[in-house]
Amino acid sequence: MSGGICGAGLLRAADAMLKALGGETVSLLLPATASASDAAGPLGLVDPGVQEVIISPVVMREMTTGNLGPRRRVEFTLPASAIANQLAALGMATGDDLFNAVIGLNYGNDLFHVENVVPESYGGTVCFYVVTAVE
Repeated sequence: MSGGICGAGLLRAADAMLKALGGETVSLLLPATASASDAAGPLGLVDPGVQEVIISPVVMREMTTGNLGPRRRVEFTLPASAIANQLAALGMATGDDLFNAVIGLNYGNDLFHVENVVPESYGGTVCFYVVTAVE
């Protein structure tokens, strides 16, 4: 008899833990793919804007910073299930593809630059993405 837990069970447990520990919401900002139909579009003279991807539940943790460098450093723990749910609509295959395309992270009224992303795996299943962001 095996005492293991399956991947879907791990993802549900990870989501429940994030909800219990804070349940915050963040927005990942991606470059929009729309372009203008006039001649200015191909020349890059039109700003296509950004696309917002809402991720929840998220746990936020303030990190210490030195005298030099960013004014504020924050660690966000995002559920892998919420990331996976967004991939198909965005036309992306993996979470790495999504985070490579992210141009910013919005938390409340603050805009952060993504500095580092580390996938956290348990039992061979990615359950969380730990995102370090700076302001």
